[in-house]
Amino acid sequence: MVNRFTYSNELTFFQKLRSIDWILVLCILLIGFISFFSMYSTDGGEILFHTKNHIVRFVIFFSMMLIISFINIKFWHSISYLFYLVVLGLLVAASLYGITASGSQRWINLYFINLQPSELMKIAIIAFFAKYYHRMQITQVNKMVNIIIPFVILVIPIFLVITQPDLGTSILIALSGLMVLWLAGINLKFFVYSSLLLIISAPFVISFLKPYQKLRILTFFNPDKDPLGAGYQIIQSKIAVGSGGLYGKGFLKGTQGYLEFLPEKHTDFIFTLFSEEFGFIGSFLLLVLYAVMIYRIVYIGFQSRSFFGRLYCFGFASAIFIFIAVNMCMVLGLLPIVGSPLPIMSYGGSSMLATMLGFGIVMSAKIYQRQLII
Repeated sequence: MVNRFTYSNELTFFQKLRSIDWILVLCILLIGFISFFSMYSTDGGEILFHTKNHIVRFVIFFSMMLIISFINIKFWHSISYLFYLVVLGLLVAASLYGITASGSQRWINLYFINLQPSELMKIAIIAFFAKYYHRMQITQVNKMVNIIIPFVILVIPIFLVITQPDLGTSILIALSGLMVLWLAGINLKFFVYSSLLLIISAPFVISFLKPYQKLRILTFFNPDKDPLGAGYQIIQSKIAVGSGGLYGKGFLKGTQGYLEFLPEKHTDFIFTLFSEEFGFIGSFLLLVLYAVMIYRIVYIGFQSRSFFGRLYCFGFASAIFIFIAVNMCMVLGLLPIVGSPLPIMSYGGSSMLATMLGFGIVMSAKIYQRQLII
């Protein structure tokens, strides 16, 4: 007897609607709602450029996520390689013809959005590896050819992103890809060799960095050496987080953010602004929402019958965790400032697009959790 959930044409619209993980949707909406208030605060208590754009993008891309979730997971499996190649082509186009801003050439002007392809690569690399290992027997995973090919697939976009240059995004792509490889079953000794290779190639990688990026890394070890220059961002960030205390200073009452001491408060340092206004308790509740979100993604992965769906969900959950951890460690001075947006919270169209696309595929895995992919 064929299960009625096996094929997409046997699922009605209302069956798909009931199959959505509404707890995950609620977490996304709550974090999005919190981000509206934070963006409103960055605009000085007015609905200005950043607030308007952020709300519009969230509404559009959240709707896109729901549409994507209704498409059979088999479709996303079938186009995973093509998706990777398209994004890789966009990365090449950005390097050759992209818009230059803040010393980096990483955006493509699509008129309605300045697209940053490296953000999409965070999702594309997960989908690619999920398909690559989908039908592979566990005994075949650690064969040399099945290690070299994924490694090359991962290194190419990392190299392109570094040359833009964008050290932060290249690190996030690398960590996300390596996490999926580990989840697929690759032996830990591969990661030891990769670490040694990274150490050996460090001088080569550093040669592609701009002077300000090298300075950021050096400043991480001693930010007080140049408190008004390279160390300014991290010092002000730690002051803002610490001044929030247990309960925070209150909405629109953060001195570091309101008096413009806090740099990039609408993007990479949005958590700093939020922490100053809502304190430890507010920050803890935000982390709880993120934790529930990641748990639901992992839960969906366990429920999926297809290995593609499971591996994609586990990989995406790991990536979200990495993005959150890197951003928060960065603003707290535990990592160098590398430019890492906080999912959903930070301002940025490409980041929001990539995040909602990732959630859409996760939700598709949930709706079609009984779908077998041959």
